[in-house]
Amino acid sequence: MDALTHAVEAYIGRSNTEETKKYSREAVSLIFDNLLEAYSNGTNINARKNMQIASYYAGAAFTKAFVGYVHAIAHTLGGFYNIPHGLANAIILPHVLDYYSRSVHKPLAELADLVGLTEEADSMEVKAGKFISAIRERNKAMNIPEKVEGIVDKDIPLMVERALKEANPLYPVPRILNKEDLFHLYQVISK
Repeated sequence: MDALTHAVEAYIGRSNTEETKKYSREAVSLIFDNLLEAYSNGTNINARKNMQIASYYAGAAFTKAFVGYVHAIAHTLGGFYNIPHGLANAIILPHVLDYYSRSVHKPLAELADLVGLTEEADSMEVKAGKFISAIRERNKAMNIPEKVEGIVDKDIPLMVERALKEANPLYPVPRILNKEDLFHLYQVISK
């Protein structure tokens, strides 16, 4: 899920290029085709190999196009609560994509089309929603919780400050968030 987050954040960010978008698309396609098989059948060497290739492509994409608020929030959760980075990204990704709203409908619709989630008559908003739902479905299939347990309310202001410091102005995100936005997101992901 960390690789998927790398690919998606690189794809929706404002510093993407045709090259990084190509890498992101390759990664997303391979992940959607292989992740659940690699998870449920660790002896499937082909699925695992394809996940390694996907991880490489996602890395090539985000190395040039960067990541975004999902990673900024995940880093604080790891630092404060020792939550594994990939797990934090998996939990946070659908929430941040929902929060970005219209600013990511077009790129998420493109990814939804790519992995075969859409109907021809679907609007961009519907396609984007289907992509986010597919992420949630994969999380559920791998027993990844929807929220983070144990976030302490008194820690949120400092986590917000640190996430903002990391994300702004470093990450070329599709929508700039402020303290209130991030505070809300921490509350949304908190169990």
